[in-house]
Amino acid sequence: MLDFAGERLEVNDEKFDDLSITWGSVDVTRAPVWPTSDGFRLVWRDDVPAVSAARCGQRLTAVELLEWAGGDLADGTFAVGLRFADGWLTVYNALDENGLAFGQLKPQYRRHHLG
Repeated sequence: MLDFAGERLEVNDEKFDDLSITWGSVDVTRAPVWPTSDGFRLVWRDDVPAVSAARCGQRLTAVELLEWAGGDLADGTFAVGLRFADGWLTVYNALDENGLAFGQLKPQYRRHHLG
């Protein structure tokens, strides 16, 4: 989940090829519930990685849908690329969870421009 001055972008990877992108649909004032957690308690975290926190206050200049074409098992998976002044934040499928990458986009991504 990324917060843009109170407007939240939610990116969720599940399984190998399920990607959900929503805007403002998660209520962060309520405890998170994972339907298959079998009673496992989830909590919201506020410890943002330093490389993410460094983008606080920066303007988002582009959003791209990215498709991995690296010639490996991950071929065809999608990621979301967010461009800030100091580079890209890529939210990608890290096998049933989200992964984050910072800096330049990897050349193995096919870019699908949005908007």
